[in-house]
This record gives sequence, structure tokens and C-alpha cells, in this order.
Amino acid sequence: MLKKIAAALAAMVFATASLAAVEANKGSAADLDGLKGVGPAMSKRILDARQTGPFKDWPDFMSRVKGVKEKTAEKLSADGLTINGESFKATGSGEGKKPEPKPTTAAKSK
Repeated sequence: MLKKIAAALAAMVFATASLAAVEANKGSAADLDGLKGVGPAMSKRILDARQTGPFKDWPDFMSRVKGVKEKTAEKLSADGLTINGESFKATGSGEGKKPEPKPTTAAKSK
């Protein structure tokens, strides 16, 4: 019985820890490594870029941290990374999206 309670408590602690937001301007290497998709190399790049000053926003973060583009920023944000308390909001640049089909001439004549 005690083992089941301990296991349940451990599961809740780990679930809560994975949902906690990590601020890119304040998180330690260990905090950053705890995010899905961030390993030692990525956390080092984030910490190195942070040495020049805090990140102003997501575009600043993406321009200063090598390897972080819109798709990666979306994933990192979904996994709990924030910049000044803000989650990533896609710019809608249309990268990788198919263009809308043009109407056919038959549809135009009606």
C-alpha cells in the first residue's frame, strides 16, 4: 500500500514538473534541460546567447539562438519555454503551407 502511495506521489510530482514554465531569461541549464527538445547543447546555446543580454521577445530569441526557427520555437513554447512570460505566437509567415487554390473559370462565370 505504501509503495502505491509513493508511486502515485512521484507520478504527480513529475507530471507537475513537466508542466511548469521555464523562463528563457532566468532558467538554469538544468531547468532548460528539463524541457522536451532541449538537451545540453541547446541549453548551452541559450545560456551563451543570454550572456549578451536578456531576450526581448521570441523573434529576438530565434535570431540569437542557433537552430531555433519558428517550428522549433512552437515546440519549445508548447513544452513550457517562455520569453518574458510569453508563449510563442506564430507569425503566420506561411512557411511550409500550401497556397490556397485559385477558383476555376467555371466558378468565376456564375
